[in-house]
Amino acid sequence: MQGASGNRFVLSNVRVFDGRIVGEPTSVAIDGSVIGGDVGGAEIIDGAGGVLVPGFIDAHVHLDAAESLDVLAAHGVTTVLDMGTLQADVVASARARAGTASLYSAGVPIIGSAGVHAQVPGVETVAVIHGPEDAEAMVARRVADGSDYIKLILEAPGDGGPDARSAKAVVAAAHARGLQVVAHVTTPGAYAMGIDAGVDVLTHVPMGARVPDSDIERLAGGRHAVVPTLTMMQGCAETFGFGGIFEDALANAVALWSAGATVLAGTDANATPGLPFHPPLGASLHHELELLVRAGVSTAAALEAATVLPARQFGLTDRGRIAPGMRADLVLLDGDPIADIRATRAIRRIWCGGIEHAPAAPPHS
Repeated sequence: MQGASGNRFVLSNVRVFDGRIVGEPTSVAIDGSVIGGDVGGAEIIDGAGGVLVPGFIDAHVHLDAAESLDVLAAHGVTTVLDMGTLQADVVASARARAGTASLYSAGVPIIGSAGVHAQVPGVETVAVIHGPEDAEAMVARRVADGSDYIKLILEAPGDGGPDARSAKAVVAAAHARGLQVVAHVTTPGAYAMGIDAGVDVLTHVPMGARVPDSDIERLAGGRHAVVPTLTMMQGCAETFGFGGIFEDALANAVALWSAGATVLAGTDANATPGLPFHPPLGASLHHELELLVRAGVSTAAALEAATVLPARQFGLTDRGRIAPGMRADLVLLDGDPIADIRATRAIRRIWCGGIEHAPAAPPHS
């Protein structure tokens, strides 16, 4: 739905989350796809005192259909970071969609020859790195295919993932082209390998083991970011009947945040056959925020982890904040998520690039 003046309207009587606090009632103007300054004569939409937050960013999704962007947008997720797919046609189709969540993608991940991910049908022909001499060509292919960043699957040493020299070669080749590297890491050994290799983002946190303090200190400088994917870790723990080990995931996440590491919100939402758990698209982002807070992260930091921080980490300079000139990805909430993070679920209205998108129906409605 658009206002009478097309995509020019003013949201009045809204309380804006500015990255730290929820402010007093004010007005926010939207001029086309961006947040504007003076849009005199535009339609006025009364926000009725609701809280206006930037559209949410899920920093770890596996997209299986272009239409999935609409599902994500309906939950207020206006930017999606796909962390690996073999379906180039899906990515191309999703990128072309308007009025919904926008997509960035790693394309085909780079994996080892004997790890768990090497069992995915078809992956052996396009994704397996056999040594550091393969890195340059593999990264170049992904650049040619339009990858926005590189995904590297790391395992603990000896578990079949790329070896340390190959990991470093991938990072060097990506950085030479101005691309970041996101590494799948689920064990302390894989964490250490990722840090040693110089990856930019580590995704997942270990369960049943703690990340050593020495490695947490190495992550504390802010050059690396971490995406704990607590939703996925919890689902896997419960699926396998080891719910108790999830406490280590929570402890690892808050230890990283407390030390000053950049923590981003990502869910690992997927519909991939064969995976032990499938976090639901969109809805799981709200659960992820709740788990971050349960772990001990502040509500303001949890909101930052789903807005300004992933935008900054991935170079998305046009989003993540509510300010003139920024993309009009906006979510209007009924409650105050600083007071109660569960208020992110109480979505009244959503805009993707200034175009309104209908919210998902509440559960059991």
